Amino acid sequence: ETVKEVYLEDRIPWICGYSGGKDSSATVQLVWMALREIPPEKRAKTVHVISTDTMVESPVVALWAKKSLQRMKEGAEREGLPIVPHRLTPAIEDTFWVNLIGQGYAFPRVNFRWCTYRLKIGTSNRFIRQILAAESEAILVLGSRKAESAARRRVMEGYEEKRYRAHLSPNSSYPNAYVFTPIEDWEDSMVWQFLMQHENPWGQSNKDLLAMYRGASADNECPMVVESGTPSCGGSRMGCWVCTMVAEDRSLSAMIRNDEEKSWMLPLLEFRNYIACCRQGSDLTPNEMDRQRRDFRRSSGCLTWHRGRLVHGPYTKEAREDFLRRLLRLQLFIERNAPPEVRGAELITMEELRAIRRIWLEEKHEFCDSLPIIYKEVTGKEFEDSTVVKNRYYGREEWDLISEICRERYPGYTLLPGLVGSLLDTESRNTVLGVRRNAVK
Repeated sequence: ETVKEVYLEDRIPWICGYSGGKDSSATVQLVWMALREIPPEKRAKTVHVISTDTMVESPVVALWAKKSLQRMKEGAEREGLPIVPHRLTPAIEDTFWVNLIGQGYAFPRVNFRWCTYRLKIGTSNRFIRQILAAESEAILVLGSRKAESAARRRVMEGYEEKRYRAHLSPNSSYPNAYVFTPIEDWEDSMVWQFLMQHENPWGQSNKDLLAMYRGASADNECPMVVESGTPSCGGSRMGCWVCTMVAEDRSLSAMIRNDEEKSWMLPLLEFRNYIACCRQGSDLTPNEMDRQRRDFRRSSGCLTWHRGRLVHGPYTKEAREDFLRRLLRLQLFIERNAPPEVRGAELITMEELRAIRRIWLEEKHEFCDSLPIIYKEVTGKEFEDSTVVKNRYYGREEWDLISEICRERYPGYTLLPGLVGSLLDTESRNTVLGVRRNAVK
């Protein structure tokens, strides 16, 4: 009744966040059920359902969300509901691999959490801005709950005090966008009870959703919650398979451990641990191990001194190439060993590979152009890319020659090959520009 009341109060379009998890599923299902009970002539405004695909979601979860959005689209058209699903992806320059392998950003951590805004927040905000530009106002319908954490409760209660009308809280980013949280007072048990008692209206199985959460729980159980101290599936989180914000990806580990059919995901977990330097038998901390793979200079070339030592910058050329080689091998493994329905999943897209190649060639001046070589070495296929203009004078042979000469004559100057390469590449690009007629007026 509350959902119907808020919907009918105005003509402001709704934007529902949908991740495929239990909270967002319950929220969208509530909205769907409410719209069914509203007469067709009063369904005057569109409900946009947005699902942000970070492009590094677990292949199982990504497939689940993709199927759900497709069924949602078909179901809404069939029932004549004003629900429009949208699958959003980050801009190519913001994707995880373009930044980690292309730019060489250090893996995300507490004090360098570059991924959240680029992969999720920025992507959603871009869509919200489009709606605001067209409609002037918008209501964000979210599955946020106070019971998720003490911090979440404090934030939600703070916004609750500033509500300009019943059920609508202000949005901190956009003054003409409002937030509606229909399940804000629900506990985990209430969410699961609702999902189990009400069949999913667009055809996605809520029981399969429960099974996914159960598989991602350490004890492979989702008990009936009868008191606040009883654990539930609410603690399971299925996000990016490559997430390094946690010391251990317990959900992915549990999913592999609890289901033999998901053993093909073990290499994903191992590669994630390799990136995050979660290796056993070392006396070094992950951050100390990671420093060995990174340039001692910042991306700008400057040196930063902090707490008695240098702050290391991006990953070295060798480390970036190593990450790419391992990722492409993992892609081949998925194509050959994953279940048939998942084999088409792309861990990294061709568009991302082209963006990485452009960064290596144009921004890092690595005219050896190693990406197509690595791609063919791993996949056995030629790398197709007509978007990048290669250096017309120098290539892999010249790069190797420079490296060899510098290594033999100046063995202690590790920066010299890169410096000479950058100078030659910059000069050759300027030479090409200078001989073009009417290029500069």
